[in-house]
Amino acid sequence: MKNSAKIINFIMLAFILIGDVFYIIPATSSLLVKSITSALFVITGAINLAFAIKLKTNKLKFSIILFIGLVFAMLGDILLEIEFIVGAAFFALGHVFFFISYCTLIKFKFKDLIYGICIFVPSMLFILFAPMFKNTEVLMKVVCVVYALIISLMVGKSVSNFVKEHSTLHLIIMIGSVLFFFSDLMLLLNVFGGVGFVAGVLCLATYYPAEFILAYSVLQAGKK
Repeated sequence: MKNSAKIINFIMLAFILIGDVFYIIPATSSLLVKSITSALFVITGAINLAFAIKLKTNKLKFSIILFIGLVFAMLGDILLEIEFIVGAAFFALGHVFFFISYCTLIKFKFKDLIYGICIFVPSMLFILFAPMFKNTEVLMKVVCVVYALIISLMVGKSVSNFVKEHSTLHLIIMIGSVLFFFSDLMLLLNVFGGVGFVAGVLCLATYYPAEFILAYSVLQAGKK
């Protein structure tokens, strides 16, 4: 069963990367392509959740909550193209579910906030004072700062968990979370910083792999 699960994940990753490439290329980029590619990582998460249940994982709560986070991420990804603030809100909710799922693996302690704060403070200062964002509306800056706080706490918890317990599962989660953060940073530079095509490519080239890695962690959690 585990081998078949890995094969299915490899196939899903291939389809996700193909969708990613098609969305990056301007000639084939569309909301439909983006929606399908986003749906693929949710389907991957659903498949892995089914395997985790079949394997009678003792981390079922983590798997279910993280899967919910993937659904919100998909919705955020799609809505971002329609209404940026609404899309960002759904992404933020996704990160909240990711954070909660990480807390089911290792109970939250206030020390976990240290990692998140160390990520958030420079992010906030960058958003507020970097010259490239000087023409950004105040409302958008507030949205970006709040979003930066939420994703920073999520990433910080993933790092904290790995520091406390050097397991493959925590390593996978941390890599996925960090890639997600990097992708959002590139999105910020692309949308508000005027960096342009390169930042957009880096955003998409890391975002979908990040989502797949998080979806794959559901399968990894199914291992006893």
